[in-house]
Amino acid sequence: MHAEIVILGAGPVGCTLALLFQARRRNVRLIERRKRGEAAPAARPIALSYASRIILERAGAWHPLSVAPIDAIHVSQAGGFGQTRMSAADAGVPVLGYVIDSGSLSASLAAQVEAAGIEIDYAGALPGAADSDAMLVVHAEGSGGTVNEKRYEQTAVVALVEAEPASARTAYERFTAEGPLALLPVGGAYGVVWAARAERAAALVAMPEQEFLEALAASFGPRAGRFLAATGRTAIPLALRVRETRTRERHVYVGNSAQTLHPVAGQGLNLGLRDAWELARVIGQAPDPGDPALLDRYASRRRLDAFATVRVTDLLAGLFLGTHPLASAARSAAMCAIDACAPVRRFFARRMIYGPSAIP
Repeated sequence: MHAEIVILGAGPVGCTLALLFQARRRNVRLIERRKRGEAAPAARPIALSYASRIILERAGAWHPLSVAPIDAIHVSQAGGFGQTRMSAADAGVPVLGYVIDSGSLSASLAAQVEAAGIEIDYAGALPGAADSDAMLVVHAEGSGGTVNEKRYEQTAVVALVEAEPASARTAYERFTAEGPLALLPVGGAYGVVWAARAERAAALVAMPEQEFLEALAASFGPRAGRFLAATGRTAIPLALRVRETRTRERHVYVGNSAQTLHPVAGQGLNLGLRDAWELARVIGQAPDPGDPALLDRYASRRRLDAFATVRVTDLLAGLFLGTHPLASAARSAAMCAIDACAPVRRFFARRMIYGPSAIP
């Protein structure tokens, strides 16, 4: 029997959407290009917002996950005096978010999907004649197709770094002249996401471990303690990719298929999960899930959140580049102003968690 909804991609967004659809009594099937057990892309630390926890809870997928909570985020600028700290109390939530390894998240969600009786067709092809009866095809397989692309002059170096003292529940975002540097607390260590020029990133991956730790300490400073060891260094080229339209006849695009973001502020997956939540909510139990009016309504409801998140992350990716002293002083003053004003901190924290409007 053909599923009424086919989801391309069994990653975190696709699996979450499948569970949300099943809760609404939809007949759904997932198609994953990779073979079962085939190595996924290199694992990396991912930040889940508190809103993403709400979505995953409503999908019935939260409790099996092993996550590290974030109570506060410390933001600073290399070579500048300004800094700010945003806390869960600022945002009015129990925690700001959580850190989890991308591989663990993907494996857990896929296992929960199959345990729920939802079929995952591994090594499947894109829907053609065999899936022509699907009333709706959801693209959650990653970027590709007709997109507007902006390649950043940055590559992300990802690693797991042990530190002394061990990490607690504070994440760090440090803006350097080359790009943002994030430290995400996980299991007493830090997941590092370090954006730098491509040639610099390649050197950071290739250099001896101790030399890498010294370079990290020089760029980050002493606030996280002493870096002891680094494992799993990989380099990921960075680009912004945005589809011109989220829908076409009986097709809809969510997550990285709709937009792929710079990792600054950790918004990419969280935006994708909000896509999944809104699509499941709009379609609900409608007789025809591919009804053009429903898809238009979904696209309209996602427009502001996607636009704002894309623009903010794109701005932050380049805002702190360079070493001009006047620009550095202006940025430092802005961070000091944010740090001194609780309502402004609350505004920014809640927008990073929920997008332009809170999850209902």
